[in-house]
Amino acid sequence: MTPPARAATRPRRAPEPPEPPEQRRVLAVLVVSQLVSGAGLTAGIVVGALLAEDMLGSRGLAGIPTALFTGGSMLGALAIGRLCQSRGRRPGLGLGYAAGALGSVGVVAAVAADQVALLLPSLLVYGAGTATNLLARYAGADLASPRRRARALSRVLLAATLGAVAGPNLVPLTGRLAQAWGIPPLAGPFLLAALGYTVAAVVLTTALRPDPLRLARTRAPGPAPDDVPGDVPDDVPIADAPAGRPGRGPGVATGLWIMLLAQLPKVAIMTMTPVHLAANGHGTGTIGLVVSLHIAAMFLPSPLSGLLVDRWGALPVAAACGTLLSAAALLAALAPADSVPVLAVALTLAGAGWNLGLVSGTAIVTAAAPSARGASTQGLADVGLAVAGSTGGLLSAPLAAAGGYGTLALACALTAALVTPLALHAARTHRRPG
Repeated sequence: MTPPARAATRPRRAPEPPEPPEQRRVLAVLVVSQLVSGAGLTAGIVVGALLAEDMLGSRGLAGIPTALFTGGSMLGALAIGRLCQSRGRRPGLGLGYAAGALGSVGVVAAVAADQVALLLPSLLVYGAGTATNLLARYAGADLASPRRRARALSRVLLAATLGAVAGPNLVPLTGRLAQAWGIPPLAGPFLLAALGYTVAAVVLTTALRPDPLRLARTRAPGPAPDDVPGDVPDDVPIADAPAGRPGRGPGVATGLWIMLLAQLPKVAIMTMTPVHLAANGHGTGTIGLVVSLHIAAMFLPSPLSGLLVDRWGALPVAAACGTLLSAAALLAALAPADSVPVLAVALTLAGAGWNLGLVSGTAIVTAAAPSARGASTQGLADVGLAVAGSTGGLLSAPLAAAGGYGTLALACALTAALVTPLALHAARTHRRPG
């Protein structure tokens, strides 16, 4: 006799709800704006230090542009997040890109007139465009269903990357264009940034309709945003928990710490790797290749990271981030100084690990932030991200000078390793019923 079939004990995964019809248009507009604005994203990185060295007359002051547009990015993230919260994504992101365009024009004017007094504040304003590029990823998730949220924001990240990769390749062309207009060639990338940010501002202001954040609020279950209490506990229930498992989701602080602990070591090791390669006799072509591989790995895996977060949950992916980023830094620490392939592999893995942390941390912050202050919370999270990056960059040089590149990479490995126990602890905590 055939034994009776066993009853299924595992709960079936509920079907994914359909995406709102407006989501496709919102993502298309965001992708277009990111493609054009991303071309200007790297202007400050590519020629900022060279501009400072040329105009200020000192190599020791070459780090000022990075400090200024990083500071502008912090202030921009805070202001844009608050504006999005009060007025919506369209005016917030549109004005952010407009400020980036204004700062880019100011840099071009300062270079053309050889006015340092105009260059420095213009770089600060230019940083608002950088902040807007990163904050736009949250807009992609406003209307997304919980199980598609990470994939939606990862598409926006990927679009920015494609533009950012194209930007440096256009530096010679923009330099020749600037020179034809009687402007020093180093101002060329900022001409491209001004154009890209202006087009992005126009596209968002005219085409981002309906406003995804405002529409999401009208469709959110529960009390209206104005009725949400200000003191929301950190472990508010979220829809990011795996299907069929009762429990509470991680709070904003968990997502923020995941991003910060991935950002700091990634920036630190990336800051000093070119210096380490140059000190061991490698040329700019080799250094550029390693940096390009790292930047590509930072953003190109975004769709895969988003898929993994949506399928497995944000916390398991965050745990993988800590493991991969720590292993990459450890590989860099152990790599022979003259072994470019090993360092290239290490930096590529570091970029991929950072991407896992950014996408998973962003998904947690997006799901956990209360609707009454979600956009401003996201802005504050990106302020923290910028602070962590600045800290990693500032600490990397003295640590490498004191103990060598291997010591720096080892410290980065230990810092990144903290992400894994944090994520695993949060997973155990939030799986408990009730």
